[in-house]
Amino acid sequence: MITLFGQSYAWNAPEVLVVGGVLLVLLGMLFLTLRAAGRSAAMTAPLMREMGWLGQRVQALSDGQERLAGGLHHVSENQAVSQSAMLQVMEQRLAEVSRQMGESLQGTSTRTARSLGELQQRLETIDKAQANIEKLSGNVLNLQDILANKQARGAFGEIQLNDIVQKALPADAYTMQATLSNGKRADCLIHLPNPPGPIVIDAKFPLEAYEAMRRAENPRQLTEAQALLRSAVRVHIKAIAEKYILDGETADGALMFLPSEAVYAELHANFPEVVRDGFAARVWIVSPTTCMATLNTMRAVLKDARMREQAGAIRATLRQLHRDVEIVVERVDKLSTHFNQARADLDGITTAAERAGKRAARLDNFDFEELNPNDPTPILGPQAAE
Repeated sequence: MITLFGQSYAWNAPEVLVVGGVLLVLLGMLFLTLRAAGRSAAMTAPLMREMGWLGQRVQALSDGQERLAGGLHHVSENQAVSQSAMLQVMEQRLAEVSRQMGESLQGTSTRTARSLGELQQRLETIDKAQANIEKLSGNVLNLQDILANKQARGAFGEIQLNDIVQKALPADAYTMQATLSNGKRADCLIHLPNPPGPIVIDAKFPLEAYEAMRRAENPRQLTEAQALLRSAVRVHIKAIAEKYILDGETADGALMFLPSEAVYAELHANFPEVVRDGFAARVWIVSPTTCMATLNTMRAVLKDARMREQAGAIRATLRQLHRDVEIVVERVDKLSTHFNQARADLDGITTAAERAGKRAARLDNFDFEELNPNDPTPILGPQAAE
């Protein structure tokens, strides 16, 4: 009998047999396991040694990893410090760049504002110039309208002549719109002395013929325009010679005033025969420039004539001046005599004052014994004043 777990079983019971079989199997397996374990221990010794070496390597790797971690931490700290320093430098650089950009932008803004101001001033100047040009254009159009009319053109020449004469001569040396004995009215009469006598200046402006010559597009038109200009000037020369050259009243010549330098230059350059016709008729053609020069010459003639007229008055004035100088010399001589007398009187007064001072000093010092009782000059008296 066998007792298992509080129950009794026979040795040949199936349960005991089964349990016994299981135990046998377990013992066999344990034995086999022990044998295998012995063999495994013999076989695992190198493995254990390798495992130990691997453990050492792992430890070394762990140590290296720790050192590496420390190095990485140090590098990380250095990198953080460097990054912080770099950020500070970058911030400073950015601040400096921002400041420079601000100053540059401010300077650029100032220069731009100044440039815009100058541009505005230039634009205003241009606007004013444009307005002046428009005004001048209107004046030019008005001038063209004036010159298109013969009467207005004649008045234009007379006004220009009047302006030139006023600038060159005194007011009493000429008369504008003077009427002669033949009833003809001259634009200007210059009162020159004889000879040559009063001389007439008449303004003429052959504009149509000159413009036709300027507008000529072919030789035929040019020839016709030149003939027209030549004829117009000759007509003016003849009219001036007949109206304004009067024997015994005016000079034996007259001036024809052309208020255009271009027409004057054209005549002298391409129409010399017309100029010679004027010389022959004793009518001299002048432009604004040559008229001014001629009037300046006339002013010199007038000045010389007036000085001759005033020569007698000048001589009388010189005689009076000579007499005045003589009177001044006489009075200076008398004054010198009075000064000499006054100087002598002053010298006498000075001498008497010195004697009186000496006598007063003696009296002040009680030096009576030094006084000469026989001195004929008294202390006070008429002699003391001398």
